[in-house]
Amino acid sequence: MNRVARITTIFISSILIGFAFNMFLLSHKVLSGGVSGIAMILGLLTSINSGTLIFLLNIPIFILGWMKLGKRFVTISLFSVAVTSISMGIIPIAKISEDPILSSIFGGVLVGIGTGLIFRAGGSTGGFDIVSMVLTQKKELPLGTLLFGMNAIVVFVSGFIFTWDLALYTMASIYVTGRVIDAIHTRHIKLTLMIITSNGDEVKEKLLSNLVRGITVLDGEGAYTKEKRRVLITVISRYELTRVKHMVAEVDPHSFINITQTIEVMGYFRRT
Repeated sequence: MNRVARITTIFISSILIGFAFNMFLLSHKVLSGGVSGIAMILGLLTSINSGTLIFLLNIPIFILGWMKLGKRFVTISLFSVAVTSISMGIIPIAKISEDPILSSIFGGVLVGIGTGLIFRAGGSTGGFDIVSMVLTQKKELPLGTLLFGMNAIVVFVSGFIFTWDLALYTMASIYVTGRVIDAIHTRHIKLTLMIITSNGDEVKEKLLSNLVRGITVLDGEGAYTKEKRRVLITVISRYELTRVKHMVAEVDPHSFINITQTIEVMGYFRRT
């Protein structure tokens, strides 16, 4: 994804999140999780716009992210939060549906789509997202599931402030959001590739020059044709699959690739 596509994706996704917050969640007093949920609680209890509060509450977290995740990541995340905050100030808080359950579900889906796309573009929506990104750097965990667990704490607090019905609607919305994020943000999924090719050395050099992945090379032979083949075995992230397939096809369009999902990787594996 080039720079223009990345910025455009983050911009549109951030507006989508602001739209979902105002038109589906806040209009029914259903909350998001994490810092956004805290900002929504304060916004409902005061006259301050929730979008403004989201931005202000994220400032100390951005400082943490600046130290742990780098300037580029935090700058992109700051842009995302700023766009969401501004859009929430522009988009009116109105009910698209009178049914709070439907609003919770569809609002959660839209927030999940927006958040997942922002993650794929290399940014975040701030708040607990940044904390989760720090944790997933240390250990491979499904990001959406991790966010759900962290955000549940905020939801229970909201149950004491508002009603437990609203807290349950919020839990449902956050669960849906987490599932959608995991469906889009698939970096934690690892794949094992077994590439059988007549151009083993060329394919190997192509992959090594474009990926930071180890490759095991074996000698093979076709059982029927008796022709010699090279078997290349490597483990990649789900994000890299399309790129790898294109590279292999460029060198040997007649290669055979077996792709299996990997349950666990033991030993060194660079998390890009």
